[in-house]
Amino acid sequence: MMLVVVRVVVCVHIFMLFHFACLSSHSCHPEESSALFHFKTQLITNTTFFDGWYEHECPNAYPKMRTWENGTDCCSWMGVTCDSLSGHVIGLDLSCSALVGDIPSQISHLSKLQSLDLSWNSGLKWKETTWKRMLQNATVLREIVLDETDMFSISLNPLSKWSFSFSLVTLSLRNTGIRGYLTSHILCLPNLYELQLYGNGNIQVHVPKLNCSASLSFLDLSSCQFSGSQNPASFFNLTHLTYLHLSANGFNGSIPPLLSNLQHLTHLDLSGNEFTGSFPSFLSNLPHLVYLDLSLNTLSGQIPNVFDRLTNLQSLRLSYNNFQRKLPSSLFALIQLSSLDCSYNEIEGPLPDKVAFLNLTTLDLRGNLLNGTIPQWTLSLKSLKYLDLSNNRFRGHIREITSYSLEYLGLCNINELQGNFLESIFHLVNLTHLYLCLDNWSGIVHFPLFSKLQNLEYLYLSGCTSLLLQSETSVNHTFSNLWALQLLSSNITGWLEFSGKFPNLEYLQLSNNSLQGKVPEWIHGMDSLTYLNLSHNNFTLMDHFPWYQLDFLDLSFNSMADDISSFFCNATFLEIINLSHNNFTGTFPQCLVNGSFLKDLDLQMNKLHGTLPDTFLDLTTLNLNGNNFEGLLPKSLSKCSGIVDLDLGNNQFEDTFPNWLQNLSDLKILVLRGNKLYGQIANLKSEKIFASLIIFDISCNNFSGSLPKAYIQNFRAMKIVHDVQSPLSYIIDARTEYDSSMVATIKRVSLTFTKIPYAFAIIDLSENKFEGEIPDDFGELHGLIGLNLSHNRLVGPIPHSLGNLTNLESLDLSSNMLTGDIPTELANLNFLEVLSLSQNQLVGPIPRGKQFDTFSNDSYEGNMGLCGFPLSIQCNNNVPLQQCPSSEAEDKFGFGWKPVAIGYAFGMVLGIGLGFCVFSIGKPEWLVVLFGGKRTKRRSCGNRRRARTTLFQLFVAM
Repeated sequence: MMLVVVRVVVCVHIFMLFHFACLSSHSCHPEESSALFHFKTQLITNTTFFDGWYEHECPNAYPKMRTWENGTDCCSWMGVTCDSLSGHVIGLDLSCSALVGDIPSQISHLSKLQSLDLSWNSGLKWKETTWKRMLQNATVLREIVLDETDMFSISLNPLSKWSFSFSLVTLSLRNTGIRGYLTSHILCLPNLYELQLYGNGNIQVHVPKLNCSASLSFLDLSSCQFSGSQNPASFFNLTHLTYLHLSANGFNGSIPPLLSNLQHLTHLDLSGNEFTGSFPSFLSNLPHLVYLDLSLNTLSGQIPNVFDRLTNLQSLRLSYNNFQRKLPSSLFALIQLSSLDCSYNEIEGPLPDKVAFLNLTTLDLRGNLLNGTIPQWTLSLKSLKYLDLSNNRFRGHIREITSYSLEYLGLCNINELQGNFLESIFHLVNLTHLYLCLDNWSGIVHFPLFSKLQNLEYLYLSGCTSLLLQSETSVNHTFSNLWALQLLSSNITGWLEFSGKFPNLEYLQLSNNSLQGKVPEWIHGMDSLTYLNLSHNNFTLMDHFPWYQLDFLDLSFNSMADDISSFFCNATFLEIINLSHNNFTGTFPQCLVNGSFLKDLDLQMNKLHGTLPDTFLDLTTLNLNGNNFEGLLPKSLSKCSGIVDLDLGNNQFEDTFPNWLQNLSDLKILVLRGNKLYGQIANLKSEKIFASLIIFDISCNNFSGSLPKAYIQNFRAMKIVHDVQSPLSYIIDARTEYDSSMVATIKRVSLTFTKIPYAFAIIDLSENKFEGEIPDDFGELHGLIGLNLSHNRLVGPIPHSLGNLTNLESLDLSSNMLTGDIPTELANLNFLEVLSLSQNQLVGPIPRGKQFDTFSNDSYEGNMGLCGFPLSIQCNNNVPLQQCPSSEAEDKFGFGWKPVAIGYAFGMVLGIGLGFCVFSIGKPEWLVVLFGGKRTKRRSCGNRRRARTTLFQLFVAM
């Protein structure tokens, strides 16, 4: 036996020597060397690529073509592989090389190429002619990997036409933008083993029936487009599949049982779809399953106790569904499980006291209804790296943490958790992310001790009863790797004397901490900061700050009184600025609009004055509400094609209505209330007038003429009904955590809303001089929740079409000259909470039933012709009508209108004088209350108040 082994080893050595001898005797073919070198000269290297953007996919990124020198053997060049016998180039791997440019056609000269990998060069662009020529010439290609290159002009379809496709084993075109149709011609290629088309939304997948017995084992069609009613069952005949990823494809209905035919599956990803129904128990018939991801669907019910048959399962992701009740016991018996994510469901009950996990590295159970105490195993597993139990109902005391391998720890919003701060946290030296909400924890938290965690990158602390920043010694603590620090809603002490160092801190948030006085020097000294949020404190002075690195600044809701006229003139990269709700003075900072980066600017509720520059460029948000700006509205705002939120309300602008804003297709909020705007609003004819507008408030101005009917007809976004029971979608910039905010007037009460959802559709045209009738077109704005036309000069009847506004919560038509009866259709507005029809000339019975039975007298006062509940005037067969006094009535009393007018004038003068005295001294009190101090009480809703929380109530509670 030993002799046989020796002979084998000798033969291997002889073969290796022969191999290298052959390799050294064949150099690169001249035509291929020339093609490769020409390929190099047509491309450039983007050195900024190597700053860490692609560390996960490209851990060894390097500009490989730098080793290519003309006149040398191309077989020795990095990324080039030659056949050991013929010397032909058979492999080209230039992945992660930061290449930029159009791919030259010389690549098609490599006719013997078997493997081509140009992946992760996002600056590389394919042309259709080059692509087709390569497919035509390279007839022996077995592997094509072009992930993250630009193939937007390329069609997938020609792949099935070329002879090379029969030799194709691997095709990977992830996130390339390639288009065309994926059919069975490609999926059934005889030797195709791996097909990856992830992230190509332009690909149409059309495979209703697959009748081939293909060799395909690895298939990823996530984020593509599936035509018709197709679902994952289309692939049940691909019985060799081991890897099937179909996430984000819009599938709905139940998960098809035919997937149980794929008996060799080890990886199954159906996440990010719209699947409904219960957990698919038939998946337990897939004995080789290692990875299962059903997250981001709408699955519900209890997770069945079927995991005893999935003994090979290592990763299970069920997050963002509607699973309920307790987790099954068989789940905690999976010895091989390394990752468990059941976050954001409705799972309840306690966790078991013991588990069989030996290799668990990730446990994410946040956002559920779990209760009981936190079991010790969650804090002591030796292999655990990621633990998040936030947003649950755990109670009692938390024990010391001994999972020293932890890198991520989340314990937030567990309101019934009590006890002292855990000193063992300072021994978790591997932590990179730490989220602690300490609302019911006691004791002093010594912030400098967190510097022991030298790997810490992200630190979030909130609710500390006493967070001491000042060090008890003179030692300067350094947080070497910390790049994000959030200290929220805590009782921070010793913060002025803090002397810690943050050499790499980019993100700092200290909001909601009642901090006072001047912003301290240790914050001023952070040269690496790009994000600074000091909102909701009581700062009074910012002093000079090195703005030049910041791209986000939020100082809102403080007491700062600096002059900001030249506040930001050294700000180079600021994109988001929120200085709202302060006492800032001065004129509008001209240097802000000179920068090219500014996107969102919020200066509302300050003491700024003067005129605005007319040089605005490309803003997304501009909010100047509640200042003293004057002059004309800047027409350059019409050039801000991407603007979403424009709020210039409550200033002193004096101009006509800005018709030049009408074609801003992204504009969702337009507030011009409380200015000196005047004139008629032209009824321009266009289908694009304010098409995206959700909030339109031009109240408290001097507009006249008829209501802008053409605008109302084109408010397309207000015709869309949003489900307020579902998670609200807000008008925000998710990238920057910036929330659009506004001051809205609801029932003549100004409220500040810090978040604005798409469902918050309101129109306020009140307190102007509008005339004429109310257009029926308002009835088409089905998304409206608030409509205010009060205090104008409107005439005619209340349109019956307003009964179509079934989402309406507030309707104010008071103080006009409306006539006729109250349409009975309004009684169908089940969500109506605020109604004011007072001070009009309405007649007839008040509708009964539903919400109308809950309104009080003040909703109808000043309409002498109305009768019925809740008024004391009963309705008879002869409904009371308002009538003008006749000449006969004048003769009866012996005088006409002239004596009455004279007497009225005299009485008015006397009354004004008497009233001035009464209100000056405040007595008699009963008279002051009767005429001047009457307050409208909020009506009781009774048993008919609707079940859902109104949007108004929701935002007030924020």
